[in-house]
Amino acid sequence: MNKTNHIPQIENITLVISTKDRIDELRETLDKLSLLLKAGMPVIICDDGSTDGTSHFLKANYPEIRVICNIESRGLIFSRNRLLNMVETDFAISLDDDANFLSDHPLLEIGKYFDANHNCAVTSFRIFWSREIPEVTYSTDKPIRVKSFVGCGHAWRMKAWRDIPNYPDWFIFYGEEDFASYHLFKKNWEVHYLPQVLVHHRVNVKARRTEKDYSQRLRYSLRAGWFLYLLFLPLKFIPRKLAYSIWIQLKIKVFKGNKQALKSLLLAGKDLLFNLPRLIAFRKKLSAREYNIYIGLSDTKIYWHPSREKR
Repeated sequence: MNKTNHIPQIENITLVISTKDRIDELRETLDKLSLLLKAGMPVIICDDGSTDGTSHFLKANYPEIRVICNIESRGLIFSRNRLLNMVETDFAISLDDDANFLSDHPLLEIGKYFDANHNCAVTSFRIFWSREIPEVTYSTDKPIRVKSFVGCGHAWRMKAWRDIPNYPDWFIFYGEEDFASYHLFKKNWEVHYLPQVLVHHRVNVKARRTEKDYSQRLRYSLRAGWFLYLLFLPLKFIPRKLAYSIWIQLKIKVFKGNKQALKSLLLAGKDLLFNLPRLIAFRKKLSAREYNIYIGLSDTKIYWHPSREKR
């Protein structure tokens, strides 16, 4: 990020970050956000029961940051709810502890966009997923309305956040962004993709498939999708959606010998049955008309890569 003596909107946007036992990633993130911190941007970090000294590190090195702690780990979604409910500014930026801005003047771009689009509840950023920094950072993409947003980098209009239920912390992991997006849609709020803001998510996506928590991640991802079907979709679409989701996992993973995928599939099914009473109780289905409008929106922009840009 280019250095500047003034960052517009600094007092009106709070940065929130949830972290757990990733002190090195968090240190790198805060180092890369040093300009914003020095300019006085309000920052709240939730330490979700870390055992690696995260809270002590923050209090010793970043006294200007407000640190809240979960004595025992309560999960990412619980922590995000806690953070957002403490925000007192009109807007909030949510970043993962392994994500940082690459674009110049992100706060200016975010502030300008919210000012010009009063129906926009959330701006989803352009996200580059890699351990390496991209050789090219520009994009020819234009802002558009989309279905949902990505948790590792987005900004909230807090008025909209307070207009919908909290994220469902019983999802534990994955799916909270789509949950919020469905509720925003029902309330006539919009989610927009803002490519002028580029975020570097310092993750090796391919390596995740070989990490020890792969099976758990797949389980949570599958069940979150199924939970969302039962919570929001018109009844006639749910059996087809569920069947297709299961078939895809069988076809591309289980039938090719992926035993972890089979285990995840079975456990996700168990989770669905266990949570069925709660899903029925909190169901907020879209009407057929609403559903047709929603599926007609542009897909969520999850991955960006410079090779896709027009030269």
